[in-house]
Amino acid sequence: MEPKRHENQVVFTNKARCKDCYRCIRVCPVDAIGIRDGQAYVDVDRCISCGTCIRECPQKAKSFRRDLDSVRELVVSGQPVAVSLAPSFAAIFKAWEIKRVPSALRRLGFGHVSETAVGAYAVAKKTAECAAEHGDSFSIGTACPAVVNYIERYRPDLVGALVPVCSPMVAHARMLKSLLGEGTRVVFIGPCVAKKQEASEKSGGAVDFALTFTELLEWLELEHVDLSILEESDFDMVPEGWARSFPLAGGSLQTASLSTSLLAADVLSVTGTEEVKDTLESLTDSRGPLLVEPLFCDQGCINGPAMPANETVYQRRKALLQYVLASGQDGVGSDEPMDLAASFGRRPLSTGDVTEEQIRQVFAQTGKENPDDQLNCGACGYSSCREQAIAVIRQMAEPEMCVPYMRRLAEQRTDRIIETSPNGIVILDERLTILHVNPSFKRLFMCSEAVYGKPISYLMDPEPFEQIAAGKAELIETTVEHDKYSLVCHQIVYALHDVKQYVGVFVNLTSSLLNKKQLDVLRARTVQQARDLLSHQIEIAGKIAQFLGESTAEGEKLLENLVKVAQENPTGGDDRNGSWLKDTYTST
Repeated sequence: MEPKRHENQVVFTNKARCKDCYRCIRVCPVDAIGIRDGQAYVDVDRCISCGTCIRECPQKAKSFRRDLDSVRELVVSGQPVAVSLAPSFAAIFKAWEIKRVPSALRRLGFGHVSETAVGAYAVAKKTAECAAEHGDSFSIGTACPAVVNYIERYRPDLVGALVPVCSPMVAHARMLKSLLGEGTRVVFIGPCVAKKQEASEKSGGAVDFALTFTELLEWLELEHVDLSILEESDFDMVPEGWARSFPLAGGSLQTASLSTSLLAADVLSVTGTEEVKDTLESLTDSRGPLLVEPLFCDQGCINGPAMPANETVYQRRKALLQYVLASGQDGVGSDEPMDLAASFGRRPLSTGDVTEEQIRQVFAQTGKENPDDQLNCGACGYSSCREQAIAVIRQMAEPEMCVPYMRRLAEQRTDRIIETSPNGIVILDERLTILHVNPSFKRLFMCSEAVYGKPISYLMDPEPFEQIAAGKAELIETTVEHDKYSLVCHQIVYALHDVKQYVGVFVNLTSSLLNKKQLDVLRARTVQQARDLLSHQIEIAGKIAQFLGESTAEGEKLLENLVKVAQENPTGGDDRNGSWLKDTYTST
C-alpha cells in the first residue's frame, strides 16, 4: 500500500489520472516516486518538492497541496494580511495588466501589497558578502528552496558551503511583520511549489501561507476580478536595483552587482536539475573563490512547476526583462532593517544497505542474470536495470515495471497456450517452410520436429497456404479429408503479415464424423425396421379381418340350420323358439 500522506506533504499523486507511464520516475531527480500495485506515489521522506514531476506528467496526475481555501478564510477573518508577490508575475500577465495587478490583490482583501524583490535586493548583497568571506573556498546561494532541500538530504557534505542567508521570500516576510506589526499575516504568491514547504517548515513562522500563480488565477476567477475595469496602481514598496531580475539565471548576481559573464571565473549561474547536480558533483574538486547561483528549474523561476504554460519560456523571459527595464533600477526599498540569518543542517536520507546478493536475486527473478539481458532500456523509468533492481529491494518499484520482463512472461504464456492446445498448430515462414509445430499437430500428422525446415507440401496439400501467401484471401476456413492420415480436419489458415508468417490451425473432426456416419446408419436401420413392423402389422390385420369374415359367414349358416330344425319341430309348436334363438345369436 502507498505510505500514508504526511500532513506537510506538498507533492502527491492523483490516482484517478495516473496511467502507469513511469515518466515521473524518469524525470524525478531524487528517485522520490514509488510504485505500488501499478500506481505511482510520492515518498515524502525523499521528495524535495521541486515540482519536476508536476511539470512533466503528461496526464496531470501530479499535483501540489492547495492552500487557497485557507488563505481566503484568513483574508476575510479581519486580521491584517500582507502579500509578497514574486516578480515573475510579470511573465504571466499582459503588459497592460501588470500595473493593475496591485489593485487586483487589494480587491482580494490584502491590506499591504509589495513584491518579494524588496527582500531579494538585501539577500543578494548579503550573499555576495558571505561568499567574499569564504576566501578561496566555494559558496552556494540559498535562494532556491529545492536546491537547499537537495543538498541537505542528498549532498550533506556540501551543507557547509551554503551561505547562511535566508531566501528573499523569508527576508521580505520578516521585514513586513517587523514593519506592520507581529499580528500581520504574510502570504507569498509565486511560481514555486517548494516555497510551500519552505513556508511551513523553514520560515520560522514568517510566512503563513504560500500560494502559486495557478491558485492566484483561480482566486481572481472565483471573485470575478476583471483587470480591465481596475485602475492602475503601484506596489506599497519599490525594490532596489535589479532585484526584479532575481527569477532569471544570473539575476541574483546582477542584483549583487557581480559579473554575469559566462566566462567569469569567480561566479557561476546554473539552472535545471541535471546542470545543478553536475555542478554540485564537480564542486568537490573546485579551487579558488567561487559563488554558485543554482536554480533547480531550467531557465530559472519563470519555468516553475506552478507557472501557467500559456507562453514559451523564451516569451516569459522576454516579458520579465521588459518589466524589469520599464520599472527602472532606482527603487528605494525600505529603511527597515532585515533579519537575513539562516541555518542549514544535514538531513541525510537513510535508505539502508543493498547487497550484491539482493540485486542478483532480483535479476534472477526478472531473467537478467546474464549481463546481456540487462538492456538498460529505461522503459521502467530508471536509467539502468541495476537502479531498478535497487528500487525493487527498497520497495520503491515492482519487478512488473520491466517491459522486457513482462514481454517474456507474455510470450511464455502464449507459448504455453500453443503447446497445450488440443488443436494442431503449424507455423510457416514466407517460403511456406515449417518453422514450428505443436504436440497436437505432431500427433495428428504423425510427425516430429524433423519436419522443421521442410515445405508444408511434405505433409499435406499446400494450396490453402499458397492462396493466403498470394494474397487471394485473408483467411481460409474449410473441412479437409487427409486420407494419408485417416484424418478429417476443420482447418483455418491465415497470415501474420507483420512477421511474414502463416499459421494453420487443425481441429480433428475424424471421431465426430465417424460418430455421425454410425448415427446415420443406425437411423436408416431404425426407419427400415419401423417400416417392416408397419407392413407386418397391416398384414396381420388383414388376416384377422379375413378370419373374422369367414367366422361370421359360418355362424350365419349354422344359425339358419338351427332355425330350420326348429321350424321342423314335430310337436307342432310355433316358430317363436327359433326366432328367439336367432335373435340371441345375433345379439351375441
